[in-house]
Amino acid sequence: MSHTPQVRSLYRRILRELPLRPRGNKLSTPSPLQAQIRSSIAAAPPSSGPVETHLARLEQFVTYARAQRTYTTLLERYNPGMNMDEEDRVRLTARRVGMDLPVEHRE
Repeated sequence: MSHTPQVRSLYRRILRELPLRPRGNKLSTPSPLQAQIRSSIAAAPPSSGPVETHLARLEQFVTYARAQRTYTTLLERYNPGMNMDEEDRVRLTARRVGMDLPVEHRE
């Protein structure tokens, strides 16, 4: 098959764009999404249409996954208080305008 290197390249590009998993090796224990992508690439029947159409769909998925990764990165960068609790958010907002909140005594 002349498209094998191109399919392999697209598969690797898809794996690069997927979110990182904190534990283990990506390939030794694939996530359910990775397993689904791999099985759909391996089981692409030639009767479902031209190979070029299948490759174009994979290319579109790579573009989509890259855009989602970029979106997440930008969201985390420009909204740093997104994952903070209310107390930390208020403290950092006060420091941003030059104030330090007093330390509260907790019992």
